[in-house]
Amino acid sequence: MGFPDRIERTVELAAPPGKVWAALTTAEGLAAWFGEEAAIDLRPGGAAWMGWSDGSAVAMRVERIEEPRVFGFTWQLKGLPEDDPRRTYVEFTLEPSGAGTRLHVVETGFAQLPEDVHQEEYDAHVGGWAAELGELAGHLDAA
Repeated sequence: MGFPDRIERTVELAAPPGKVWAALTTAEGLAAWFGEEAAIDLRPGGAAWMGWSDGSAVAMRVERIEEPRVFGFTWQLKGLPEDDPRRTYVEFTLEPSGAGTRLHVVETGFAQLPEDVHQEEYDAHVGGWAAELGELAGHLDAA
């Protein structure tokens, strides 16, 4: 029996796709709901990172941009050394839904993790997406 490799979530957001796209792909947008600080070079292969007030940070790399529908990036994993090349891949797909946006998030790549960190990382990301997507909705409602 293999480890779960994929987390998938869909949320309905009241904001139009353009507004959701900006929240996902700009430093200001990401810092408003996901990290507390962020930087992003929005092009395939571009570097991105997010930081938090507790001193933690995560390196990301932009992989796919099809404005305003698809945004994908790789995510550095906590349970691995910093120079480890293994990453998860996160892809956001935006679809107009009435006056708002249906946002679909898929994160894959957990199966490549060593057994000792797999479950912890997977569970952390499952919980993380639940919390962060709630914060995204709150940010967009307030914006």
